[in-house]
This record gives sequence, C-alpha cells and structure tokens, in this order.
Amino acid sequence: MFFTPGFVALLLIKAGEPASFGIAVELLILSCATAVVAGLFVGSQSDGAGADHSSRVSLWSGSLVLELMSVVPFLCAVPPLFHELAHSKLLHAAAPGAIDVTLGASELLPAMAVLPFMLYQLAGFGTLHYIVSKTTNMIINLAALGLIIAAYVANRLASYDHERMLVGLLVVIMATTVFYGVLKLKRMQETYDANCPLKEPSPPKEAKPAEGAKVA
Repeated sequence: MFFTPGFVALLLIKAGEPASFGIAVELLILSCATAVVAGLFVGSQSDGAGADHSSRVSLWSGSLVLELMSVVPFLCAVPPLFHELAHSKLLHAAAPGAIDVTLGASELLPAMAVLPFMLYQLAGFGTLHYIVSKTTNMIINLAALGLIIAAYVANRLASYDHERMLVGLLVVIMATTVFYGVLKLKRMQETYDANCPLKEPSPPKEAKPAEGAKVA
C-alpha cells in the first residue's frame, strides 16, 4: 500500500519530473520501512508461559509505530504527490486539440484522508491515547495536522527548503513520540505485572479410581 505510489513517483523522477517529488518519495519509503518494523513488533507478541514484559506489549508497540511512523508520513506525502501526478507532463501528454482541464479545488480530495485519522486519534481510538494525557494527545495530533498542512502549502509555493524543514520536524516529533511511547508501554506492563502477577498453571490432577474398582 505504501510502496506503490512511491515507486511510481520514483520512476517519474528518473524520467525527469519536478524535484518536488523527492520529499514525497522519501516519506513513502519511510512509511514502507516503518510498516515492516511495526510488523516485527506485532509478530513478537506473546501472552503465554515465559512471555516477558516486552512481548506482552509488542502488539501495542507495533500499532504505535504503524500509526505515527507509517500513516502520518503517508498522509503528509499524498496531497503533494497527487498534485504532481495530476500535472505530470509525462502522464498527460497533450493530444492535438485536447482541452486542458484543471482540477481546481478537487485536488484537495485526497488530503481529506487526514480528517478520519484525526478523528481516530482524538476520539480515543489511537494507541497514543493510552500513553499520554488527553491534552498532550490533542497537542501532538494537532501539531502533526498543522505541519502536514504547512508542508503542503510550502510544496505548492515551490518553497522546497521550507517543506523539507517542516517534514523533518514532523518526522522528528513522531519518532520521539514513538520512542517514548514504546518505553512507556513497557513500564506500564512491568507495573501491571508487579501488581497482578500471572499465576502459574496448576498441575493436572490425577484421576480418582471409580468406586468399586480394584486398586493394585
């Protein structure tokens, strides 16, 4: 899901499309890589006998990595990437007599994907909701939204240095939050296990001989 649009944009860069594709490709590749890392976290989840504190929160940690380091960069990359694809001279070679139709405000339709994600986060469905306070959760997500919008505006104004700075700040905030969140989840699990230790499974009881049966 993350790699396909990045691969298309990378091919267009090689073919000579504008440099504004560059940051979008970086974000999409980041999404791909962190999705793989999130899968490693999820795959190490274990609640059975012998499971340690880390393995009991691996699923939560993987969800946090996926939400903040895969989905957020993906949402940041989609609006400028769609704009460039919609205006690509390689993809839209004008035929003789063809009418150039501008998309206008409809170019913002792909950017609307950020709204249900904000609802997901601010309504308490996100993993971050269980790690930080409600106020901090709101600040982090609104900051991410503001940086996504600002980076898109900078892209449309061809201010790529500012776009790179805003995107870098967004990634740093998300990475710092993930680093803090994974460690916080582990500490929470350690505290829970200390107060509610798992009971060792009791050995199976031996079957009692039936009444009237001879006992050797």
